[in-house]
Amino acid sequence: MIDPERGTRTRETTYIAITVNGTRWQGDAPVEEVLLDLLRSRIGLTGTKRGCESEVCGACTVLVDGAPISSCNYLAFEADGKAVTTVEGLARGDELHPLQEGFIRNVAAQCGYCTPGQLMAAKALLEENPTPSYGDIAHWLTGNICRCGCYPAIASAILEVVDETKA
Repeated sequence: MIDPERGTRTRETTYIAITVNGTRWQGDAPVEEVLLDLLRSRIGLTGTKRGCESEVCGACTVLVDGAPISSCNYLAFEADGKAVTTVEGLARGDELHPLQEGFIRNVAAQCGYCTPGQLMAAKALLEENPTPSYGDIAHWLTGNICRCGCYPAIASAILEVVDETKA
């Protein structure tokens, strides 16, 4: 937006109120700010990673009202009034989420950079399909790149969690 009196560019902001991992956050956000930057820089939740910034790698995956989205290209104001879950919101206190435990047991991370996005995509998958096949998992996670090639271990971790919930 151009300030007509000074001829200078001003930053346009909008007020947003979102619930992040069960905690309400509210404030002004620049209209061009993406959710990833709001989460990392202003709220201080750095578990969500910056990768490609073009919705290809999945490192920035978070859940908005339960649906997986790429937070690198999702404008923060689009989350107004919605619930956002990041990887930090999976654990309950000192108790890890079963998916986190499964990833650890199956060594489903080498460098770990993609792990937050993989976990959030896996959580969304299990919410939609509690008993996925190996093929379902492979298809669902095609938008999450693992440069270390941990795909078999990631799928094994998810299948292990599925088996545990059946028991």
